[in-house]
Amino acid sequence: MILLNAEGISKSYSEKILLDGVSLGINEGDKIGLIGVNGAGKSTFLKILAGVEEPEAGTVITGNGVRIGYLPQNPNFEGELTVLEQAMAGVSAAEQEAKEFQVKNILTRLGLGDYGQKIGLLSGGQKKRVALAAALAAETELLILDEPTNHIDSSMVDWLESYLAAYRGAIFMITHDRYFLERVANKIVELDKGKLYAYPANYSKYLELKSQREEMELATQRKRQSLLRKELEWIQRGAKARGTKARFRVERFEELSSVPEIEEGSKLEISASFSRMGKKTIELEHVSKAYGDRVLIRDFSYLLRRDDRLGILGPNGCGKSTLLKMIAGKIRPDSGSITLGETVKLGYFSQEWEEMDPKQRPIDYIRDIAAEVETPEGTLSAAQMMETFLFDSTLQYSSIGRLSGGERRRLYLLGILMEAPNVLILDEPTNDLDIQTLTILEDYLESYAGAVIVVSHDRYFLDKVVDHIFAYEGDGNIRQYNGGYSDYYALHKEEEKKEKEKEKPAQTGRASRSSLPPKLKFTFKEQKEFDEIDSVIAELEEKIQNAEKEMAKASADFVRLQELMDEKAHLEEELAEKMERWVYLNDLNDRIQAQGK
Repeated sequence: MILLNAEGISKSYSEKILLDGVSLGINEGDKIGLIGVNGAGKSTFLKILAGVEEPEAGTVITGNGVRIGYLPQNPNFEGELTVLEQAMAGVSAAEQEAKEFQVKNILTRLGLGDYGQKIGLLSGGQKKRVALAAALAAETELLILDEPTNHIDSSMVDWLESYLAAYRGAIFMITHDRYFLERVANKIVELDKGKLYAYPANYSKYLELKSQREEMELATQRKRQSLLRKELEWIQRGAKARGTKARFRVERFEELSSVPEIEEGSKLEISASFSRMGKKTIELEHVSKAYGDRVLIRDFSYLLRRDDRLGILGPNGCGKSTLLKMIAGKIRPDSGSITLGETVKLGYFSQEWEEMDPKQRPIDYIRDIAAEVETPEGTLSAAQMMETFLFDSTLQYSSIGRLSGGERRRLYLLGILMEAPNVLILDEPTNDLDIQTLTILEDYLESYAGAVIVVSHDRYFLDKVVDHIFAYEGDGNIRQYNGGYSDYYALHKEEEKKEKEKEKPAQTGRASRSSLPPKLKFTFKEQKEFDEIDSVIAELEEKIQNAEKEMAKASADFVRLQELMDEKAHLEEELAEKMERWVYLNDLNDRIQAQGK
């Protein structure tokens, strides 16, 4: 069933074309991730589909009775409502009482336990989480989500990932979290220069399919250019368009000439500029920081190595940004000391945006920092560095006020790198940066010769960039783990499991027969289901993989592709049900085994 159909949508911002006649259908079971560079028009497209903005051309038709939940990038709330009232705004009056427990559970999962707090007293990040809770709690068939993973920590992202993976409705979302796309999305659509390209796949498969599409387009272009050269040679030899045959060849030349050239991926490539650093780096000795009775950092010491790659994890509000601000000299510790070596040159990318003059040109903003920068490949001017950061001449000489939020964030990052720091402090660098920028930033950091300290909830980014995790574990204590995020997560989960096992009360003495609970056992049907469920799940997973392979082959046959997508959606729904049964049956089996010991 088609839930929403958009046909021929067009929208411009000044002279910039954001959407050029794009079309998209959203069906039951679709979980679609929308990606594209900052400023491409992704949020604008979401607003049009959600009915918040009108397109300049084209139509959006919603299926009969289809209800839509929308999470905007920057929610705007009435300050007098409470957290709970706002989160339940989309719940019908008849369902309010029944839904309250569920909504409170969602709010708690998102770190919003004070249900009676007024919305007006919340930070921007907390408001975004309330808006997310409201979208999840509403009775909808389609969720349209703009950056749902922003302003939530890693544990919340894990929970949201599981929640949306099990969500029975359709999802259309913008997110730059690649693990999230990999595990939730079953379709990727990319917005590029006003056009929409659809890939029936999760993130890793999308990368493969996109590479194939670009190779085919370039091969077609090379063939067209070869024909164009031949036709040009024929015309230059003096042939006149007098006969039918000659006229046909001139017309063919004009047709070939009118086809726009395909750009071979304007890629963001950053050469790592770096200031020399001496032996002494940064030393933290017995550092503590508290606000009132709330201890954020307790007796923390660390000597930064010149090539350190440190990732800092912890729940929102635990003190991660405070630690970075102390290292950067923005605030002072209550006790202890932070000493910087004489040759240390900090580059501090803060979570709070630097104030920019909206009337200033981006090129002048960069030139005010540095007119040129030395790289391993030679000296690059400010304009050349901006080109590598996807700021073409039009954007360079426009005004900062006309840039999108993500484009300003990218400009701010470029400004910091232009200073050639030897220690980079990055506070949530993945917020509001598109996947292309993140990918090349990761490549840059791989070749960067200095130290990197980063706070991020982007698990993919942490796995690629860091080799050491500092995790906040309550009461101001910070613990160190070797490896990236996945290493930390696996070890942390193993330790949690062991702690739970320790907490199980030891059985002392033999309980009387009358006090024992009824003996657990499988029914005949459950036993048969338990014996077969692993092979059933494996068979379903194999069928889904086969469907994905067939979808890749049928990319040009839209009728067959739709049939395969429907089949895959049905298989995934069946798999989700079987996985739920697997959890129940295995839990029951564990309890049966435990009572027999």
